Amino acid sequence: MTTTRAIDVVIVEDEPHLAELHREYIEQNFHLRVVGIAPSLEKAHELISRHQPRLILLDNYLPDGKGVNLIDSPLLKSFECSVIFITAASDMQTCSHAMRSGAFDYLIKPVFFQRLHVSLERFLRFIHTVQQVKVVDQHALDRLFNLPAAESSPAPSTKGIEPNTLERIKRFFTDNPDSNMSVEEVVENVGISKTTGRRYLEYCVESGFISIEMLYGNIGHPRRLYRKAPAKE
Repeated sequence: MTTTRAIDVVIVEDEPHLAELHREYIEQNFHLRVVGIAPSLEKAHELISRHQPRLILLDNYLPDGKGVNLIDSPLLKSFECSVIFITAASDMQTCSHAMRSGAFDYLIKPVFFQRLHVSLERFLRFIHTVQQVKVVDQHALDRLFNLPAAESSPAPSTKGIEPNTLERIKRFFTDNPDSNMSVEEVVENVGISKTTGRRYLEYCVESGFISIEMLYGNIGHPRRLYRKAPAKE
């Protein structure tokens, strides 16, 4: 379902490593092009005005305000743009506000790549339908408005996963089965970069080998801790 030109995306996220993980994942797995990353609402307005992206991945807790208010802004109403909300905000008021304002999807952090993958597939299917279907019947409308978020569960992608590095990470967790470890501790002991470490850790979480715990400090900036998942009985 690709078009001749990659669809432009803006990521609004003030956690640089998370924004980079999302950029890397969507550009490797979809016909999407990240034209900018905004760590604040002010920067988001600048990038959106300049590029008029077709999709925005939007965090809520930002240094200069809440992302949910961006959805209601005249800027986004001035051109065709969908918003996938990705945030630690799990209160019903924020969720209801986002959905009433037209958010395409709402993902609660920590977001697994499997769930993001499903959301982006739905978005591309929606774009394809809008571009190809000129006259709709009830069946076509039902497909547009009733696309369940969890209708598929793709296996975690092995793209960029090297077996020897994966084995080293798995061995480290196997040797320390009762420890909660930060990404910094993992990469220091395994001897890899943070960017590589985060990619492999996400893969291990999605495949069920390790589990993740969120340690909350400042609002909107939880710290991820990893540990070996218990063996399935």
